[in-house]
Amino acid sequence: MVSKPLTITSGIKATSKGFSPSQADVSVYESIGKAPAENFAHALRWFNHIASFVVEKFKFPGEKKALSNGPAPAPVAAAAPAAPPAAAPADDDDDDEEVDLFGSDDEEEDPDAARVREERLAAYAAKKAVKPGPIAKSQILLDCKPWDDETDMKAMEEKVRTVAMDGLVWGASKLNPLAFGIMKLSILCTVEDAKVSVDDLIEKIQEFEDFVQSVDVAAFNKV
Repeated sequence: MVSKPLTITSGIKATSKGFSPSQADVSVYESIGKAPAENFAHALRWFNHIASFVVEKFKFPGEKKALSNGPAPAPVAAAAPAAPPAAAPADDDDDDEEVDLFGSDDEEEDPDAARVREERLAAYAAKKAVKPGPIAKSQILLDCKPWDDETDMKAMEEKVRTVAMDGLVWGASKLNPLAFGIMKLSILCTVEDAKVSVDDLIEKIQEFEDFVQSVDVAAFNKV
């Protein structure tokens, strides 16, 4: 690195024997003793380079000579006062106890909150368990028979249609011959199986005793 006796001046000009450090560099390094100021950038870079050879610098080639004559060493920067060590964070057991980001299993749950949570879970489970499916329906053809041929069949139909039940829808009707000139009322209805009982429906129709002698199921089909 330095080829001739090293000269360090302001602005730093360094020469030595070749590009490898020698004992001449070590002599100058030890005579300086401290790192040059930062404004002497070249000298500072040289000083740090030589300092990087901790043990190896004693094996550099050449003869080490104490420097008695030569220019005054470059001024070195005053050592900056050591910064006080950062204070260790004080243990704050109280804060750790108060702040619980993830919750604690040891904490007791509020009874009201627990009850509300359980009710909501139960309602959700019940809703998932009972999934609405297709509504089962049936189409029924009823034969309503009168007492005789003098029965007012139009009035009979009006009475039959007054029967109202949740899940019952009346449909078309027709008068068909029964026997001996007597006509019967054949009437369609659609019922929801889960809501309407056919037996209950027939019983309600037969309550019109002045018109209806009996009711039979002529056809029964699932819709």
